[in-house]
Parts: sequence; structure tokens; C-alpha cells
Amino acid sequence: MATHLVWLRNDLRINDNSALAAACRDSNAEVMALFIATPAQWQQHHMAAKQAAFIHQSLLLLQDALAGRGIPLHYHQCQDFAASVDYLETFCDEHKVDALYYNYQYEINERERDAAAEKRLDARGVTCQGFDDSLLLPPGSVQTGNNSMFKVFTPFSKAFVRRLQQSLPECYSAPKARAGAPVRKKVPIPAFDYPLEAFDDTLFPPGEEAALKQLRHFAQQGVKDYPQQRDTPAVDGTSRLSPYLSTGVLSPRQCLHRVLKEHPHALTAGEGLVWLNELIWREFYRHLLVAFPALCKHQPFVDWTRHVAWQTNKAHLQAWQEGKTGYPIVDAAMRQLNTLGWMHNRLRMITASFLVKDLLIDWREGERYFMERLLDGDLAANNGGWQWAASTGTDAAPYFRIFNPTTQGERFDQTGAFIRQWLPELRQVPDNHIHQPHLWAQKNNRKLDYPAPIVEHKEARKKTLDAFERARSVA
Repeated sequence: MATHLVWLRNDLRINDNSALAAACRDSNAEVMALFIATPAQWQQHHMAAKQAAFIHQSLLLLQDALAGRGIPLHYHQCQDFAASVDYLETFCDEHKVDALYYNYQYEINERERDAAAEKRLDARGVTCQGFDDSLLLPPGSVQTGNNSMFKVFTPFSKAFVRRLQQSLPECYSAPKARAGAPVRKKVPIPAFDYPLEAFDDTLFPPGEEAALKQLRHFAQQGVKDYPQQRDTPAVDGTSRLSPYLSTGVLSPRQCLHRVLKEHPHALTAGEGLVWLNELIWREFYRHLLVAFPALCKHQPFVDWTRHVAWQTNKAHLQAWQEGKTGYPIVDAAMRQLNTLGWMHNRLRMITASFLVKDLLIDWREGERYFMERLLDGDLAANNGGWQWAASTGTDAAPYFRIFNPTTQGERFDQTGAFIRQWLPELRQVPDNHIHQPHLWAQKNNRKLDYPAPIVEHKEARKKTLDAFERARSVA
């Protein structure tokens, strides 16, 4: 009897799991799964403690789901990727594994790990099969007429949609229970030797069943209102699916097929198209990561921006991190991040712009801090978003486009409902003054337990423009 091993990483689900489906096609093979935790590597990659806890809880639920199909989930912890390859080789020897199945990860360290694993296992006679599983379309499959990666999103998106209109990617069903699978005692999965921090499991319940329930709910009700509500942080108008996508508890193919089931014309116009475009942004950044590996090393895409003279101001950085900048929409957003490990997408743009364009602090400081806090931390999306805000990335906001944090607050949280939720010290401030509370306090001789603005936006804007223009002139 052949023995097939599924090496699980960011694919913690039984439905639409390409590697798992392939491993189970031979009904006579014994199938087992393996998850290897690498806390030292996670530390290097700044994984958030909340995300680690979310992964652990999702893993426990996955173990039960696999066991119900006669597939044992083995667990091991070692320090880093090099050690994980050593253990994988040992595991395959001990269990006489004939074939290894895994889903690709596209970050540079992960790709190097997988190449090393394949080389070692090939030499030992283990057949290795990898799959493009975390994307709708494989990297390199959507290119310009010159057979190169798109550097601008809009033409990429149009070409991407055309490909989907021609042929939709397949969704795989969960494997059936393995007939005659040996009964094995469940091996407990201990807590990772890594900081674990509780997350709000009412907003983000772990596991595949919860992810599919949220997807169905959003596709049926939320997609229709998404274009009107997605930029209003006080409204529950987003999908809240990002933690499931970033950890592989849910696949983008499941999202696409579910939305098309509820909104059949989503790839042409109307309901669903706006939200599906967000999935395509996710694809764009991942395709870029493969085409330009330097992005994995936190290098700017636009070369001349290397010359920007960023400021080192620990007090300003700390004020931004703690939500104490004196700009209510920025501070409310940062406190949401620190509490939930999640931030509304519009607010990610506002807070990133403020750090880079108002405080002139290196975007990599913000990128790292977000990864350390985000339940949905994902290198490609996080790096892409930060480089967009910093005007250092491909198809980024022009360097002279600088959000005014006050007017952004007035536009997207007009009455201050979101601000008051996260800044209780401003609850007494009237709606028409909530975005500049110190002017109200001064006018009414009131004292606020809230910091004054740490910079004046108009002056900060000029300083930033000067810094970028100097950098461009010396490049």
C-alpha cells in the first residue's frame, strides 16, 4: 500500500485543498498529514501573536475534520525552515512515505525551503508534487503582450478577469472518509512555543466551518451593499474574510464560486464585481512577489525612493503605534488594530499615509508593526499596501498625493461614530467638532484627556514633498 503525506502550511482546510485532494485520489493509499511549527522563523517574519493563536485553534479543528475522514494529522515543532526540512526527511523515512503533496507558498524563504525539501526527498525516492493553491490563477499566467508581469493594476485586473471569463478555476470537494483507514489515537497538538494572544472569536471564529458560514452570509447579503459601505468603518460593511484567506482556512476559489453562485454576472458588471476586485488586488501583489523577489526583502519597487531621507523619531513612532497622535481617525484606527488585530481597509490607508507622509517615518517601520499585530498578516498584501501608501511601490499613489487625516475622518466617519467607539475620551465632543476636538475644547474652555496633534498637517505635507523631490533629483 502506498503512503501519501500532505504537508500542511497556509492551507488549513479540507475543502478545496489541492494537495489534499490529490493525495486522496488513490483510494488504496494511506493518507496522513503533517504540520510543522517553526517559531524562530515566525519571529523573523514578525508573525502576530493573535495570528499564531488563530492558526493554533484552526489547526485543532482541522485535526478533528481530518480524523473524521481517516486521515491523521501529525504535528512537530522545530526552530526554523532548515530544521523543518530535516524533520520532514526523517518523517518520510520513518513512515515509509512514497509521495509528498503540498501547496506552494510564494515568499522567497518559503520557496527556498520547498526547493531544498524536494531535492532531499527526490534523492530518497519520494515523489513530490506541488500545487498553485492559494491563488485563483498561478503566478506568471497573467502577463503583458511582452510576456512580462504587469506593473499597473488596472490592465492586470482586466486581463485577469478575461482569463476567468474564459475558464474558472476548479473547486475541489473535501475528501471522502478513507475506507479501511487504520484507527489511530489522536495525538494532542500542544500550544506553540511562541507568544499567543487571545483574539475576538466572536468577530473571527476560528476554523473552516466558521469561514464558510461567514462567506455564505457575506455573499448573500454583504456583497450587494459592499460598494456603498466598504469605506465606512463604523458600519460592518466588509467581508471579514481576510484572516481566513491569509491562513488558508478559506481559498480564493471558494470565494469566487460562492459570489458567482449568488451573483452570476459578477465578472461582467453589477453586484459582486467591486468585491471580487479586492481578491484580484490580492492576486496582483502575490504575482508581483514572484516576479520581483526583492519585494520579499523589503526593498522599494521604485528605485529612486531609496534616497528618501526618512526621519527617525521614536516618540512620533510610539505615538502612532499607541493611537496618541492627536488625530482622532488615525488614533481610533490604531487602537482598533491593537485591540482586535484587524483594521478596516480604508483606515489602513489613512494610518499608513499618516506615518509616511505626515511623520516622514520609513514605511518599513509601519509594515513591520502591522505584521506584528495583524490577525490577517500576509507579506504580499501588507507589503503591497504599505508601498502603495508610501509611493514606493508599483502602481502606488503618487508621492504628492497625501491624505489629510482630518478631512479623511470627516469624509468617512462624519458623525464620529467609529471614533467614539475607540476613543472614549472624546465622547463628550459634539459631532461637528469630533475631528478637531482641541479647537472645541479651547473655544469652550474644556479640558480633554487626549493629546494635541503631534504635527501640523500643512507643514508636515510640505516637508514630505521636499524630501521626495530631493530624493528624485539625486536618483
